[in-house]
Amino acid sequence: MSTLTYPEAGATRLGPLPDGYHHLHHRTRIGRGRADFEEAGAAITTFRMHRASGAQVRASASRAEAGASVRVALGVGPLRFTAPCQVVWAEYGPARVGFAYGTLARHPECGEEAFVAELADDGTVWFTVLAFSRPALWYTRLAGPLVPMVQHWYARRLGRTLRRIVTEERARQV
Repeated sequence: MSTLTYPEAGATRLGPLPDGYHHLHHRTRIGRGRADFEEAGAAITTFRMHRASGAQVRASASRAEAGASVRVALGVGPLRFTAPCQVVWAEYGPARVGFAYGTLARHPECGEEAFVAELADDGTVWFTVLAFSRPALWYTRLAGPLVPMVQHWYARRLGRTLRRIVTEERARQV
């Protein structure tokens, strides 16, 4: 197990998010019903959602589990950023499925990000990205307010990607 670059490990699971970081909270309606929830949960925890959004993912486990290492790479050519992470927690419950990973050394940011599917009492399936982070390397410090904008863009992209995965699976089953 590697050493996380921040002391508040697990704060994205139950909150509150720690002070001194930029906070991100993005929620997207994904679908409706148990089948959509299960498909969303599987896509999140097997890293399929991340891969389908255009990220390259290398993980030490086929599905999210605490302690697994994950390397996420985004971008192209010289503008490719690699983010080494470790899964901090994973949850596989009847109405909540997801995980969070935390940053390791050489990650552009310092903090934690959670990806969760929830089945609401009314049957709506929600996807939430919850994160806290601050710049860790010179170029993320230099980018200043652009980094939170990119993080919000990526959270929205993940939501759209997950909705597409769930919708395509539903159409296949009809």
